Amino acid sequence: MVSDVIDRNDRFRGILDRLATKSIDDYYNPYRLFEWPDRLPEDMWWMSPELTTTYGTEWAEKLTPQQLHALSKHESINFYSLNVHGIRELLIEVVARIHTAGFETPSEFFHHFIGEENEHMWFFAEFCLRYGGKIYKQPAGGAEVAGSSAKIQSLLVFTRILIFEELVDHFNSAMAEDERLHETIRGINRIHHQDESRHIAFGRELVGLLHQDLKETATEQELDDVSTYLRRYLKHSFDSLYHPQVYRDAGLENPHELRRSLMESPARAEAELRTFRKTAKYLEKTGLIR
Repeated sequence: MVSDVIDRNDRFRGILDRLATKSIDDYYNPYRLFEWPDRLPEDMWWMSPELTTTYGTEWAEKLTPQQLHALSKHESINFYSLNVHGIRELLIEVVARIHTAGFETPSEFFHHFIGEENEHMWFFAEFCLRYGGKIYKQPAGGAEVAGSSAKIQSLLVFTRILIFEELVDHFNSAMAEDERLHETIRGINRIHHQDESRHIAFGRELVGLLHQDLKETATEQELDDVSTYLRRYLKHSFDSLYHPQVYRDAGLENPHELRRSLMESPARAEAELRTFRKTAKYLEKTGLIR
């Protein structure tokens, strides 16, 4: 039973207590915390250039500074849109498990997690709607799982959440410190990074225990299927940063062809490796990816 693996792990229970206390100590009211200027300057970076999809490609040289700034604006709106969609998914999944059999012990921390993620979704959506006038649609696919046991479903759910949070935190931690960005942008990335550091610590511990529990009964084929699924999900998550509507809204021609060119660039593979370096190391070390 999942609950047996969790409950007999004193280390995990201690981590839960510390993280719950930290959530209480670090609590803030996001509706009062942020100041929202009427507009942000167009002639600036809205995302660290090293994080944009053209970085390291020929397009970074071809496009004018004005085009690169426009692209960074819409890529930032897309990034925060992905946060909105990703948070919605994880909230649905965590709410479905809070105070249910097997998840009794982490349920107290789930309350902090749900509250914080709901507030994150609000300020990311607020940024998108104020400064982009939209929330970009999420690309289809990537999360579907058919015919798996409840154990596998829960493991994949919390591993997806962890992958999503680690991707986002890679961007947050860089942009929080980037003085080329407006303070409003740095601020939302800074506060999200503060909270996500707790969520990632929790997620790694829980995923490790869920995987340990699954290995007691799973077949080799099931473990191989989990590995294949997670590799596919990593790729899907990173690919979602390359959005043709973003290129169109930035005023660039042939957005689908541009996306194809960027996806085929060696720089894309290098960027994915950088983004998921710590994540991949963790997944490989635990044996989740084989």
